[in-house]
Amino acid sequence: MSEKPPHYFPAPRRARFCSQCGSPVDRRVPDGDNRERDICDHCGAIHYQNPRVVVGTVPVWENRILLCRRAIEPRYDTWTLPAGFMELGETTAQGAARETLEESGARIELGDLFTVIDVPQVDQVHVYYLARALGPELDPGPESLDARYYDESEIPWDDLSFRTVVTTLRHFLEDRRRGVFGAHRYSLEHH
Repeated sequence: MSEKPPHYFPAPRRARFCSQCGSPVDRRVPDGDNRERDICDHCGAIHYQNPRVVVGTVPVWENRILLCRRAIEPRYDTWTLPAGFMELGETTAQGAARETLEESGARIELGDLFTVIDVPQVDQVHVYYLARALGPELDPGPESLDARYYDESEIPWDDLSFRTVVTTLRHFLEDRRRGVFGAHRYSLEHH
C-alpha cells in the first residue's frame, strides 16, 4: 500500500512546468514587464500569479455573531468568521454567501461591504460583508467542526484563527457601539 503524498494548502504557487504544454519553465522578467514571471520558452506562455481573494461574512442573529470552528488547516480547531477562497465565475458577494452556507449552514441576507484587508505577505486580500441571519438554524459543513452564535462577552479572542478575523470583529463591535457601520480598508503587514 503506497503512502499518500503530503497535501499543501494552498498548493505551492511557483511552477516548474508549463500548464499549457508541460515543458520546464524559466523564471525571469519578460520583455516589457517589471516583475519575474514563470515563462515557457517552448510555447511562449507567461504564467502570471495574482493575489487570492478570501471572501466571508459577519453574520448576526439577535445581536450574536456567528463563528465557525475550523476542521481544516491552517489553524485547525480555532474559531473564524465563515469565509474562504473566492471561486472563478462568482462575485465577491456570491462567494461570501456561498462560503457562509458551506461552513455554517446559516441562511443569510447579505449586507454592505464591511472590511477589505490587504495581506501582502501571503498574497491575499480578505473581503468581509455584513450579514443578517434569517434564523438561528446552523448545519456546519465538512470544513467546520462546529458553528455557533456568540454574545460579545463570549467571543473566544484567544482562540481566533486569523488576524483578519480579529480585526474585522473589532471593527464590527466598535461600529455597533457607535451605531454606525462603515467600510474599513487596511493592510495587515508582518508584525
